[in-house]
Amino acid sequence: MPADYNGTWDMVSNDNLDGYMVALDINFATRKIASMLKPQKVIKQDGDSFTFQTISSVLTYKSSFTIGEEFEEVTKGMDNRKCQSVVNWDGDKLVCVQKGEKRNRGWTHWIQGDELHLELTCDGHVCKQVFKRRT
Repeated sequence: MPADYNGTWDMVSNDNLDGYMVALDINFATRKIASMLKPQKVIKQDGDSFTFQTISSVLTYKSSFTIGEEFEEVTKGMDNRKCQSVVNWDGDKLVCVQKGEKRNRGWTHWIQGDELHLELTCDGHVCKQVFKRRT
C-alpha cells in the first residue's frame, strides 16, 4: 500500500530555490520575495487521487491529479507556464514529469518519518524542500 500523504505540512527548509527559479527565468524581485516565504502544504489523498495546496502569505496554488493520468497544469505563482504533467508512484514516492517549454522539469515527493521531502528539478537545477507534518 502506498504512503499516506494526507495532512498539513509546514516548511522547515528550502535549499537552492533561487537556482531553481533562475532556471525557470523568474525575475530577481519575484525570486527575492519567494525566498522569504515559508509555505504550507495541505494534501488530500483518496487512493490514487490527490489535491495539493501550497499556501503562503502571497498566494495559494492548487493542483489536483490522479496517478498515471496526464493533465494540463499551469504553474501559477511560479513561472505561469502551461505544461502537460503526469504523476506516478515509484515505490512510496510521487514522481511528476512536466513536459513543456522548460527541459527536464518535474518534482518528487516522499515521506520520511514525520517529514515530507520535495525535490523540484528544472534543466539540471534541483531545489530541496522539507516540510514537517502538523499534529
